Amino acid sequence: MSNIEKLTPAEWEIMETIWQLGGAPSVREVLEKAFPHGQKAYTTVQTIMNILEKKGLLKRKKQGLVNFYKPIKSREQMVKFEMSQLVSRMFKGSIPAFANYLFNSENLTLNEIEKIKKLLVEKEAELKGQES
Repeated sequence: MSNIEKLTPAEWEIMETIWQLGGAPSVREVLEKAFPHGQKAYTTVQTIMNILEKKGLLKRKKQGLVNFYKPIKSREQMVKFEMSQLVSRMFKGSIPAFANYLFNSENLTLNEIEKIKKLLVEKEAELKGQES
């Protein structure tokens, strides 16, 4: 997946809508879901979707006069790619350095700390189970 280009905020917004809609939505369906009050023009959404197709993230299928776009990558794949790029670029690939930054820069609540502890315990158990 290393040949994927970083997505712009507008591209993420469109991809999020496509993933939420599921299947292979048309430009009109994406427009109506993402911008129900006309915040963006049809042609703007169409242009962004065509760019995403050129980037290899959408597959276009024409039926009659309408183009339908199916995502090639899942949201999870894209989040994993973007996060690995961020950690690599900003923290020299160090997950502990990234976690340290988050812990020290955010106002964590006790509830959030408990959730993080639970996630760490679950991950540790998973990794220990793989070792045996």
